[in-house]
Amino acid sequence: MEYKIKWLSNASLTFLDEIDFIFEKWNYKEVQKFILLVDENLKRLSVNPKIGIPIKNIFRLVLSKQTTLFYSILFKKKKNELT
Repeated sequence: MEYKIKWLSNASLTFLDEIDFIFEKWNYKEVQKFILLVDENLKRLSVNPKIGIPIKNIFRLVLSKQTTLFYSILFKKKKNELT
């Protein structure tokens, strides 16, 4: 069974900030690559929530040298929360 992904407000803000940064420094094509990278890994995360490295109650999933997702797992609700 797949877990739902819930974006907490800080996660949403930092994601949008990162998109702005990539667009200003590079171009729209790089923004699309970044969004695809995040989407692909969110799909992996929804299928296998323990894919990340646990650090106390938070998990860390490295997407690239520059990008890491931090999340918690709510097992009873079958949900991952991006922090």
